Amino acid sequence: MRQSIAHVALVVRDYDEAIDFYTNKLHFTLIEDTYQPAQDKRWVVVAPPESNGSSLLLARASTSEQETFVGNQSGGRVFLFLRTDDFWRDHGDMEKRGIKFVREPKSAEYGTVAVFEDLYGNLWDLIEFAPGHSMKI
Repeated sequence: MRQSIAHVALVVRDYDEAIDFYTNKLHFTLIEDTYQPAQDKRWVVVAPPESNGSSLLLARASTSEQETFVGNQSGGRVFLFLRTDDFWRDHGDMEKRGIKFVREPKSAEYGTVAVFEDLYGNLWDLIEFAPGHSMKI
């Protein structure tokens, strides 16, 4: 049996502001943006450039309960991990584009990592795995 995770749903406040952040700040590719009239919602999928793995489904909060989770889907823990093939290139570029890093870069046995916030405050790792690590690109 072969399986993989296709999408990870990320609850957002607004489709367009989320698309703007992910495509303009993180340079993700907009894979799909389709209106679904029966449910009055959009199917919005973004992914890192040249990615062939999981993608993000940007899901607008549709209830007041869902709205409470925007920016805190993981209870304040790092929620998503953006793997890179060049940490310092991407870290510098992200800083220039105004991405807020909340933990400075550090080197560890598994690689180089820093924690940043998305537009809603969800925490992400920017990570370049060390050569030979099982999660290398």
